[in-house]
Amino acid sequence: MKDINLAGRMIGPKHPPFIIAEMSGNHNQSLKKALEIVEAAAKAGAHALKIQTYTADTMTLNIDNEDFNIEDKSSLWHKNNLYNLYQQAYTPWEWHEEIFERCRDLGLIPFSTPFDKTAVDFLEDLNIPMYKIASFENNDIPLIKKVASTGKPMIISTGMATLADLDETVRAARDAGCKDLVLLKCTSTYPATPSNTNISTIPHMKDLFGCQVGLSDHTLGIGVSIASVATGATVIEKHLTISRTDGGVDAAFSMEPDEMKALVEETQRAWKSLGQVSYGPTEAEKKSMKFRRSIYVVKDVKAGDMLTKENIRIIRPGYGLAPKYYENLIGKKVVKEIKAGTPINWDIL
Repeated sequence: MKDINLAGRMIGPKHPPFIIAEMSGNHNQSLKKALEIVEAAAKAGAHALKIQTYTADTMTLNIDNEDFNIEDKSSLWHKNNLYNLYQQAYTPWEWHEEIFERCRDLGLIPFSTPFDKTAVDFLEDLNIPMYKIASFENNDIPLIKKVASTGKPMIISTGMATLADLDETVRAARDAGCKDLVLLKCTSTYPATPSNTNISTIPHMKDLFGCQVGLSDHTLGIGVSIASVATGATVIEKHLTISRTDGGVDAAFSMEPDEMKALVEETQRAWKSLGQVSYGPTEAEKKSMKFRRSIYVVKDVKAGDMLTKENIRIIRPGYGLAPKYYENLIGKKVVKEIKAGTPINWDIL
């Protein structure tokens, strides 16, 4: 399993998790708001900021019938027409260059999710360093081949895809020129529930496809993302908004800046805690060894006295014999006078 380079940052188990802030439509059609989200992502410590590149016309048809309307009553977008929804959510293409420049100025890696071939051509002109394929497009093999042909790293969300679907997607990407691939475990419900996230799939997917694997997380909070690090996630993507009270198409399941900051900090702590298989005291623990239990004389004894349960005990600190010798010492005679508070060693017998 090789580490990969995403625009200058190394991705792999030996490196801190790569955190992507997803803007989506949380700009609410305001360039000022979009740039505020960029600044919030940088301040929170995210490593990359992702936008989406499409128009309503490249996503769907401007038709108002049941095929093109969202009838699911549990959906955040219930009763929306697809075309109208994408008109609200899309990021104007004339904003892209300014958003990307602001990202670079602030040390963020800018990139995008294209939704058709024209978006790929447009993004190539802007020289983005990598691409994301959304879950709903992971079956669009022509689009995947187009992106892979750029030779740039690809991140693919796996929501809804069967194992057979993923095999076809990964083969298509690799055959078309993708050398650096990241798969993101994803549950395409908004928000997703922890019980429906199944992050145990992460190491399984890593073994099957031999690539870096992470999480595109639509759950509320940061617990699932932190847990994913323990399963081997090396990339984590979460939606970001300035404030959920601002509203917007994705605001309800997006993080606020203080939560994004906590995500960056806590996933890094989780990663640091993984370490390696280890038994025995670490270097840092060695100075604590003296506070383990050992056997001490607790009442004065004279030469020739017998050790009993009354004059020796297992206590802290740890300068005496180990507690496992306690039963062997009972009934033994000492060869010299010993004061209470003296650690027992073999030279007293």
